[in-house]
Amino acid sequence: MKSPSFRAIREHQKLNHFPGSFQIGRKDRLWRNLLKMQARCGKKEFNFFPQSFILPQDIRLLRKAWEEGASHQKWIVKPPASARGIGIQVIHKWSQLPKRRPLLVQRYLQKPYLIGGKKFDLRIYVYVTCYDPLRVYLFKDGLVRFASCKYSSSMKSLSNKFVHLTNYSVNKKNTEYKSNSDETACQGHKWALKALWSYLTQKGVNSEAIWEKIKDIVIKTIIASEPYVNSLVKMYVRRPYCCHELFGFDIMLDENLKPWILEVNISPSLHSNSPLDVSIKGQMIRDLLNLAGFVLPSPDSVASRPQTRSGSTCSLGSVLKEKPKPASEHFIAERVKKAYYLTQKIPDQDFYSSVLDILTPDDVRVLVETEDEYSRRGQFERVFPTHISMRYLRFFEQPRYFNILVTQWELKYYLKKHKGNCHLRAQHSHLTTPVEGELPACTLAIGNVLPSQTASDIMKSLF
Repeated sequence: MKSPSFRAIREHQKLNHFPGSFQIGRKDRLWRNLLKMQARCGKKEFNFFPQSFILPQDIRLLRKAWEEGASHQKWIVKPPASARGIGIQVIHKWSQLPKRRPLLVQRYLQKPYLIGGKKFDLRIYVYVTCYDPLRVYLFKDGLVRFASCKYSSSMKSLSNKFVHLTNYSVNKKNTEYKSNSDETACQGHKWALKALWSYLTQKGVNSEAIWEKIKDIVIKTIIASEPYVNSLVKMYVRRPYCCHELFGFDIMLDENLKPWILEVNISPSLHSNSPLDVSIKGQMIRDLLNLAGFVLPSPDSVASRPQTRSGSTCSLGSVLKEKPKPASEHFIAERVKKAYYLTQKIPDQDFYSSVLDILTPDDVRVLVETEDEYSRRGQFERVFPTHISMRYLRFFEQPRYFNILVTQWELKYYLKKHKGNCHLRAQHSHLTTPVEGELPACTLAIGNVLPSQTASDIMKSLF
């Protein structure tokens, strides 16, 4: 959907995309955004996507890199917005480069980690429930997709897609393709991710260390899209509840077991062509829909509001004609607190630690929502926020108050969740006045927002 169309989503409705997620979902945008992150934060932190060139704009840069490279180098050519291996080819001569159409030309990972002599990649399922505060989950299982012919570095093999591509949609066409119906078995051309970890562990490989590296590059990639998505959400989406998104990250391990992101899919395939697919994708979707935390709309929000011709619940014009209500004392105090903690442009733990001293109504709402969501995670692992998320705050283009808040909350309570939840309940029990239009989205019934502390208490705590 085009970003302006998100305006039509009503308060109780949920769409499985964020506006602007194509900033990492298109291969060319993903490379541009990671390149920006390299320039701003250092290449060392964002060196997990093969060097790429976007044609026709980067044709001169590509020619220079080509001429400076070794004589037997390989490049992989991809359409910037295609999927399922369509239009992908591996080349080694300048004359093989397709002319006059948009392309991403990427350095080929020449030394992939092989199992049974074959290349493989990982399909990692990443679920983002909110961008402000950012909340990112990884499903603990996934798929391992193998090329159906043994890998060869020979130039003669470059035209054989069954050697060089790992896409299931490509390799299933090979008569030698072997399916696998057992999620615990290391057989055939598709494995469960957990089966791969067991296999590598038996080989003496620290699979937990690989998983930690994967989590790190996933978080950084999502952060690369954050300024675009948040800007469009604020512009076109009624409330954060209305959007969520499942991403399919395709990751390859090189000979040193370093993970490289190949691409990010914003509409990962949920087809189930085998019992293995049904088992992994079925569990994943079950847990995702539990995490989504659907809200039942109030009868008033559905029945009593007049529909406009466009099908939306109310027109922007009618909203603009309403007289603005005077800002309450508590609302002003909340704005002051947020502004205060955003004055520090470089993340500072000593400065941020006091953010939990007095919680505003908005603070309580966000923390309750975050904790309640976490309790429904199933086989998803939350990777942001966690108690180590302070290290990632410096990568955000601009600081976000709620990211500071939830990161400090995790740092304080990650080993004592029960104590943290009791503290939230105590705060919540003092909330007495419901906010008009706010939908309860959690088991703690966050519909009431006036805290026991007065606005002046909040102001005093800051200054």
